[in-house]
Amino acid sequence: MNKEAMIYNFTDIIAQFKIGTNSFEIKPFGSGHINDTYLIKSSAVAGEDYLLQKINHFVFKDIDGLMNNMLFVTNHLKQKVAQTGDAQKEVLTFVECSNGKYYYKDDQGEYWRMSNFLHHTKSYDVVSTAKQAYQGGVAFGRFQGLLADLDPGILVDTIPDFLNMEKRLSTFTSAIKKDAKGRLKNVLTEVGFLISRANSMNEILQLGRAGILPLRITHNDTKFNNILLDQNDEIQCVIDLDTVMPGYAAYDFGDAIRSIINTAAEDEASLDAIQLNIPLFVEFTKGYLSQTISFLTEQELKSLIKGVLLLPYMQTVRFLTDYLEGDIYYKTSFPEHNLQRALAQMQLLKMLELNQSKLSDIVQKEWFMLKNKQTAEQSSVIQ
Repeated sequence: MNKEAMIYNFTDIIAQFKIGTNSFEIKPFGSGHINDTYLIKSSAVAGEDYLLQKINHFVFKDIDGLMNNMLFVTNHLKQKVAQTGDAQKEVLTFVECSNGKYYYKDDQGEYWRMSNFLHHTKSYDVVSTAKQAYQGGVAFGRFQGLLADLDPGILVDTIPDFLNMEKRLSTFTSAIKKDAKGRLKNVLTEVGFLISRANSMNEILQLGRAGILPLRITHNDTKFNNILLDQNDEIQCVIDLDTVMPGYAAYDFGDAIRSIINTAAEDEASLDAIQLNIPLFVEFTKGYLSQTISFLTEQELKSLIKGVLLLPYMQTVRFLTDYLEGDIYYKTSFPEHNLQRALAQMQLLKMLELNQSKLSDIVQKEWFMLKNKQTAEQSSVIQ
């Protein structure tokens, strides 16, 4: 019996969901930082398989709000996708419990949810081809586009101030002052680097408050491994919807670029290995703008590169904050893991700063090419 089976009564937990089977195998699945995920594989030849997740209720404190967000968004996506595609394959489907809710609270106070398992799909932690990058852009651009007609005010903030840079910096400052684990002396140079950029990194938030950037429903965790591709590396489904809530387009663009443009892993130990893959940036940008050109404003377009700089900066702040506080948020594999993550993200930010003008020019070029193409197609239809 594995460790998880000794801790949790999976038979009883799974029985709470309306899946019509009690014969299955269960094993850990995926590599998420926050929730614990298990594959529920049916023993029947033609049986359905599912993913069971233990929701981290220390991170997501409003479980009702969280699941209401996810159901509202997935129901809307299904209605849209069903007009041209296969909603069962292209959108997550959550399983109802016998109590009428879409989550179950066990006797130990843990919260569980279940979704259908999407077969014949794959995900990547590191993007390696132009096609993958382009499909990533299409995926997250389409996701924003399909939700663009919804009022962001309908959704709750599943993690209040999740991408609020001011609050992140406030928490960071508090962690510096407390120095709970005596680690500050190890990162004084890094702290100084981050503080020197603090004012400029609040700009997207300030533009939003001023009404210059419109609030939208965004994914807010657009790492490439939150996309499922089919066997031909074509986009199939956007996953990990816990952080879908009100945000700015630049947040999703910036976080996606953070993982796509990096030639190394998020926690790369060798900083020299962290370089920029500009061709992948170009392809992602093409894919993203192809889906968003009809609704993004010019101010949002200008903000995209601000997001490209902001998200690795924010992630550096978050990793370093957690390091200073004693690794209480992210799962770690070794004592200095959060520091290693922070150093890797800081190196990525430095590389992005050096290439900021080049990246901005690419976005502008692709935007104008698409606009010209759009205008030509409209003229052709009129004629």
